[in-house]
Amino acid sequence: MVNFYLVRHGDALSASENPERPLSPTGREAVARVAGLARERQAQVSVIYHSGILRAQQTAEILAQYLEPTEGVTAISGLLPDDDPAMGQAQLEAATEPVMLVGHLPYMRRLAALLVNGDPERPVVDFAPADLICCSKKHLRWRINWHLAPPSP
Repeated sequence: MVNFYLVRHGDALSASENPERPLSPTGREAVARVAGLARERQAQVSVIYHSGILRAQQTAEILAQYLEPTEGVTAISGLLPDDDPAMGQAQLEAATEPVMLVGHLPYMRRLAALLVNGDPERPVVDFAPADLICCSKKHLRWRINWHLAPPSP
């Protein structure tokens, strides 16, 4: 059984503070705490994919510092906020190694719902900033194994 990881990017600056919306200092810290918790749970990933948007890229890079994916960090299409979650599902189902996807709302919430419920409109997890879920597929059925949220500072 292969574990897969879905992550919402950390808290970002507002567009008025910075139009590129990088992670805020609080967001960076929260992602680092979640990454440390994931490492403690012995999460292993071969690659971390992100949407290409700066805040997702920065989140993926912080996670990579802790989880050391063998194939690194890569931007891919199909992880934008309004993309079809069936694209992510197909990618996970084709993977033979553990993969982490870093993206946005509503995409991550819809992808988790599609995997677990078969319906992207029936949420199973809310995905606050920097939340990470570990999921797997066994006997044609997806399930959430665990969920990490950043602890309070």
